Amino acid sequence: MFKGAIVAIVTPFKNGKVDEGKLRELIEFQIANGTDGIVPCGTTGESPTLSHEEHDRVVEITVEAVKKRVPVIAGTGSNSTAEALRLTKHAHEVGVDGALMVCPYYNRPTQEGLYEHYKFIAENVSIPIIVYNIPGRTGVNLLPETLARLAKIPNIVGTKEASGSLKQMHDVISLCGPDFAVLSGDDFFTYPLLCLGGHGIISVVSNVAPADMAALVDAFAAGDLKKAKDLHFKMVPLIDSLFIETNPVPVKAALAMMGKIDYEVRLPLTKMSEGNYEKLKKVMMTYGLIK
Repeated sequence: MFKGAIVAIVTPFKNGKVDEGKLRELIEFQIANGTDGIVPCGTTGESPTLSHEEHDRVVEITVEAVKKRVPVIAGTGSNSTAEALRLTKHAHEVGVDGALMVCPYYNRPTQEGLYEHYKFIAENVSIPIIVYNIPGRTGVNLLPETLARLAKIPNIVGTKEASGSLKQMHDVISLCGPDFAVLSGDDFFTYPLLCLGGHGIISVVSNVAPADMAALVDAFAAGDLKKAKDLHFKMVPLIDSLFIETNPVPVKAALAMMGKIDYEVRLPLTKMSEGNYEKLKKVMMTYGLIK
């Protein structure tokens, strides 16, 4: 089962191209700080603007760099089932441990369409699949009842739940059972979801503060609820600042402030407004991530 503090890692760019060297350095930074898994080519990895060749290469680099030290869960979702199947097959062939598959976006399938989409891919690739539900980006909410149907398919093993509803997270846990990995898709809900019986987080904030997010889930698992709660409250201002504009723009700005990557995003994303950049910088300084 996938669990713990898993990072949705950024894709660093330099002069418009994927910066392979910086990506490898970010992976080492994550593993050194206790991160439990790496997700390349997710939303935070700017997957919508990666070419197919870039997408494949980022997954390959991640597998090469991680060297089986932690699980690699590649983002392989698409609003085209055929395209999602191709991406998932490639990820499986190069040795990832799982696939993170976002609900088909823009074409807004029914619940039956969502079920058939995931069922088709699961039947054609034996890789463990995590279903990624993020209605705010896809325009469709995969309901707990539909997910419970999908959970009966052997290689659909979990969900990244980013509906923003604790009630929905509760219902997923209730309907899918304790062996189905329920991971938060929103850093703020990590601690509350653990309290409900969830299994961890696929995190944005782990890009800049991996040790603290790993410590939160580890403390909870060890029964130290006070430490986990204290870390939750410590991270909330940082979490808020990293979502002051569209993800992953602020987290890339933060990593650039830390000297870890160049501050580059791809259109239609643009750099932060000056005012928001300064707000983020102040929080980063207060948190102790930069001087």
